[in-house]
Amino acid sequence: MKSDTIAAIATAPGRGGVGIIRISGSNLLPFAFALSRTNPRPRQATMADFLAADGGAIDSGLLLFFPDPHSFTGEDVLEVHGHGGPVVMQMLLARCLDLGARLAEPGEFSRRAFLNGKLDLAQAEAVADLIDAATASAARSAMRSLQGEFSKAVHGLTEELIDLRMLVEATLDFPEEDIDFLRKADAFGRLSRLQSRLTGVFDRAHQGKLLQSGLHVVLAGQPNVGKSSLLNQLAGDDLAIVTPVAGTTRDALRSTIQIEGIPLHIIDTAGLRETDDEVERIGIERSWQEIGRADVVLLLADARTGIGDADRAILGRLPANLPRITVYNKIDLTGRAPERHDEHDAHGDAVAISLSAKAGSGIDLLRAELLRIAGWHPAEDVFMARERHLRALAAARNHLADARRVVDGPCPALDLFAEELRLSQRSLGEITGEFTADDLLGVIFSRFCVGK
Repeated sequence: MKSDTIAAIATAPGRGGVGIIRISGSNLLPFAFALSRTNPRPRQATMADFLAADGGAIDSGLLLFFPDPHSFTGEDVLEVHGHGGPVVMQMLLARCLDLGARLAEPGEFSRRAFLNGKLDLAQAEAVADLIDAATASAARSAMRSLQGEFSKAVHGLTEELIDLRMLVEATLDFPEEDIDFLRKADAFGRLSRLQSRLTGVFDRAHQGKLLQSGLHVVLAGQPNVGKSSLLNQLAGDDLAIVTPVAGTTRDALRSTIQIEGIPLHIIDTAGLRETDDEVERIGIERSWQEIGRADVVLLLADARTGIGDADRAILGRLPANLPRITVYNKIDLTGRAPERHDEHDAHGDAVAISLSAKAGSGIDLLRAELLRIAGWHPAEDVFMARERHLRALAAARNHLADARRVVDGPCPALDLFAEELRLSQRSLGEITGEFTADDLLGVIFSRFCVGK
């Protein structure tokens, strides 16, 4: 671990009333005196002038000193609170570098906090997730993870797993006791309860992953079926130009909305049809690219004509296993009421929603269906999670399932049972950083902002 002194601007770029330089290292009191000619008292704000090499004042403000180990990084930390102009901040940062600090790498403060045991890896990632939160629900979930709720749940699973492993390992040391000893000790009941609790943690983490990344929804269909009107209705604003002229939308339009705190990234694409117009053709190619990246596609059709040959051609080109909702738009022109029903055809099963994008009727049915596809259910105990967390939880769950299989057969293999339990514990340890490769740490912290 690097232990040299690092410095960075900790506040966002641009102008503001206050700007903060953060410095972390060892024995920073001489550094603070060289910068301000003051000896700040621990955890007390000290008014000071911040001085250049020639003794002239660069700025004036507050100096805060947090001695190790009672700081964010576990090292001595200085915070220089000055005026938030970009030129002033750069001058102060340059002075810190002149005094021997180096520019911090992205996420290096949080990485040092992790390596010094101030945060586990899941908590460190929650710092970045809290900063990047796009909705209030995402911010609350990130804060729960930062406060350690996710880590506590993982540690609880790990402790139960360790107890079970101890029981199994003891049985391996005394083979004459064999499987009967494990049955009397309720080892398999413990395994069942552990599997159930792990499933519950996975569900809460999956909810948090939705709050972080959201759902990418692509509106597809022939020209003039109301895709732009539906985008405007979902977004609550006139984002897309709506005209009776087919082919008005030439390129993908994007908008992010919230439903129950989940970000929905809605992409309105060009109408899918054969065309000789070069600009429209490029827009259609981009539409298919967006469909390839979608989590769910809404195929719009005119409620008056239903699904035709051109729509079936679109269905035939959709990626396999891509969830879709068939939306029959313009029911205001047919006199039909909004409804939801299941649809079965040669291209697979889908849900169909009849609505009017222009009048707004049936939009609630569509929102509810999008939440169902996302796997959302109301919960107040969700914690923020990332894709790697879900993969680790899924791996731990699979190892427990494999452990169950090797002892449920006619010839129980206790050595394999013990190995699957060990692998499950290792997967859980990857979440909090107990078993984490250095290259993975580099990838994780490189995505943080500088100064954090």
